[in-house]
Amino acid sequence: MKVLVVDDEQDVKTLFEQRFRREIKNGQVEFAFSFSGEDALVQLNKWEHEAMLILSDINMPGMSGLQLLENVKKKYMKPPPVVMMITAYGDAENRRVAEELGADDFLTKPVDFTMLKEKLKLT
Repeated sequence: MKVLVVDDEQDVKTLFEQRFRREIKNGQVEFAFSFSGEDALVQLNKWEHEAMLILSDINMPGMSGLQLLENVKKKYMKPPPVVMMITAYGDAENRRVAEELGADDFLTKPVDFTMLKEKLKLT
């Protein structure tokens, strides 16, 4: 499974690599990291036509996670990527907008990695 993590916080890469060390080593999951919405679109073009999961922060400078979600759901249709939105703000408005734009799930920070692994069927 390919997973694209999009977050403007650089330490997210180390955190995910630590928490998924065994799954990465076993080849169950392959991570790529983008630190902006714009960079995520570049990465998605490299993975064209491959099924993947996108975990995106909502609040980022430049293109927000919600803008990225809107772009992804309009452009990348075959196969459609699964998009989970991650935010430190669990407010109802962000959740409503994310759901309207086609988000498949909504997670809050700090991420519960045990729950995330269960959602990804990696446990």
